Amino acid sequence: MISGDTERPAEFVEALAKGIAILECFDVSHPEMTLSEVAKRVGLSPAAARRSLLTLQALGYVQQTGKRFHLRPKIMTLGSSFYFSARIEEVLQPDLRELVEKFGDASSAGTLDGEDVIYVAHVSVQRARRAAAVMGARYPAYATSLGRVLLAGLTDDGLDRYLEKVRPKALTSRTITDTDTLRREILVVRETGYATTVDQLDYGITALAVPIRNMEGRTIAALNTSGYTGMVTPEALVAERLPALRQAASHIAHAITRYPVLQSIIGT
Repeated sequence: MISGDTERPAEFVEALAKGIAILECFDVSHPEMTLSEVAKRVGLSPAAARRSLLTLQALGYVQQTGKRFHLRPKIMTLGSSFYFSARIEEVLQPDLRELVEKFGDASSAGTLDGEDVIYVAHVSVQRARRAAAVMGARYPAYATSLGRVLLAGLTDDGLDRYLEKVRPKALTSRTITDTDTLRREILVVRETGYATTVDQLDYGITALAVPIRNMEGRTIAALNTSGYTGMVTPEALVAERLPALRQAASHIAHAITRYPVLQSIIGT
């Protein structure tokens, strides 16, 4: 749905916003939709949704099969433009690969966007069927180790605003949905400088995350390492991987300073 929470400039182009909202409304639960389903999901009239869909179809981003619309591969060029212009391959991926080579499992980096964490880099040797942490994936911040580190990096006022607005959902039977409990967890992360989660986002995910901080000490991103629940424990991740994870986060933080575009993107 098109958000109205942020102040819009006088030059705001409503039609462009509608088109982007339509592209974003397709996901794993909604890979294809009818016109009316798209309109309802985005909060537009059928006529407005139809104009945007036909425009996106003409541009090659959307295809219609029968009465249903779905994304076309061209949509991936938008993500790849960010990947290459922000130098993700050069700045983030090497440290993630090194962590995975050392410990196995998976490693991801992400930033905060509203109430979600967006994964901007990922390396994995895992093949299990579970929530995918691929580049561009976004998940509720409260349910991920990356998200909790990023939330811990907010100011007190910023954290208060987040907790007043968020409505946590039980993604598993272990997901923390009580905001008071969540606040306590986040404050512990502030104290320790790292976050651990077990089966919060999906069953089978145990993760450890640390902040990536800029030269002023502000948290601008987060880095994690994760493994299968049952094969690793939070205590084992902290004991065996925390020093290497913090070293990688520090290395990435220094590397980011050499790339103004990436520093600007992640630092906002």
